[in-house]
Amino acid sequence: MDLFPQASNDEAAPLPFRMRPRKLDEYVGQQALVGPDKPLRHMVETGVVRSMILWGPPGTGKTTLAEILAAESGAHLEHLSAVMAGVKEIRAAVETARVAKGQGKSTLLFLDEIHRLNKSQQDALLPHVESGLLTLIGATTENPSFEVNSALLSRARVHVLKSLSETELIEVMQRALTDSEHGLGLRNIAVDESVLGVLARAAAGDARRALGLLEMACDFTIPEGQGERLPREALEDVIGHGASAFDKQGDQYYDLLSAIHKSVRSSRPDAALLYIARFIQGGGDPLDVVRRLAAIASEDVGNADPRALPLVMAAWDAYLRLGDYEGQRAIAHAAIHLAVAPKSNAIDKAWKQAKDFVAGQPRLEVPTYLRNAPTKLMESLGHGQGYRYAHSEPHAYPAGSDHDCWPDEIQRQRFYQPTEYGQEKRYGQLMAWRAELDAEADDGA
Repeated sequence: MDLFPQASNDEAAPLPFRMRPRKLDEYVGQQALVGPDKPLRHMVETGVVRSMILWGPPGTGKTTLAEILAAESGAHLEHLSAVMAGVKEIRAAVETARVAKGQGKSTLLFLDEIHRLNKSQQDALLPHVESGLLTLIGATTENPSFEVNSALLSRARVHVLKSLSETELIEVMQRALTDSEHGLGLRNIAVDESVLGVLARAAAGDARRALGLLEMACDFTIPEGQGERLPREALEDVIGHGASAFDKQGDQYYDLLSAIHKSVRSSRPDAALLYIARFIQGGGDPLDVVRRLAAIASEDVGNADPRALPLVMAAWDAYLRLGDYEGQRAIAHAAIHLAVAPKSNAIDKAWKQAKDFVAGQPRLEVPTYLRNAPTKLMESLGHGQGYRYAHSEPHAYPAGSDHDCWPDEIQRQRFYQPTEYGQEKRYGQLMAWRAELDAEADDGA
């Protein structure tokens, strides 16, 4: 069995497979890991590989790095997928490692999608990583701190891989166009860098996708001189509308929702629209955006602009009534309003304080004058007695501390503190005026 399958020069193999780097010097990107004096470069130079987890988006070179580390350190490579492999397959890999160790060879276990390991799989793997029989190289697109067992995580250093830049993706494609052994070099295809830039942007940081798009695009070349030329017009059919798609359960999905929220909170309408457009273009549900806007309306705008929440709910209703195309404009309308509106988190702070306070008051009881009295028995117990109907009071306000609606046995607290922003400034003035009425009523009692 070939433990480290080299990329084939078979023209039937996909271009991304054929162009997979075989040495670290051929690797593009991740200079923080593979550059001079960096961790993975040092492992290759010393031949000593430590357990690690490679965390990054698709197409950033996780599998390739594992293969290069195995090849250049002279280790035996076992390749498993957490989706397909069970405890049986892990035990088989352990036995293979024991055989390799008897032959004086170390074993690297590359475990793809390590975040999908269940407890029994992790229990089967852990002692062999601890003993050093296996050097683990896990690969994941999900945050390992949330998805990987803490015992396993503590024995492996996490290395973060970044999406490739547009410049790096163009370099990857240019290599494929000039490589006569594994790439498209024999075809002598002329491609403007601006065309490669379009493909790079469509690939969204994914080298594998960039090479796949390049290969598809080169099916539409036209003869020119002694070679071929890739016209820009061919790109539209190749890229289509799926170029920006992302995993709805992955980090990017939630990162975009986070960026929308923080842009609105920071009063940056253009940035909010940018991330909303990217979210929807990538296949995100517009209703997920409007749900987040509804939360923002109370959490970050609140009473500084009391129109905010009704406007978001109207946008939600408009989207459902108008359909997706026209409805997206209503969502943008709401997002711009929230971003431009004055901001206050006074409601959010008051609600959190109230919940925390009540959690420490298990014996809290409602004052008798606020209690309901639907029966004669309840009336005889004093329920509802002393309640003052606000609309019958001067200024429609029952002034005085004897009617502050607060439980007698609990010290009075102030949760809601209006800010000086927007309409909330007026709320603060109203509350201060009512406090003066309370003081006057108490003085006259």
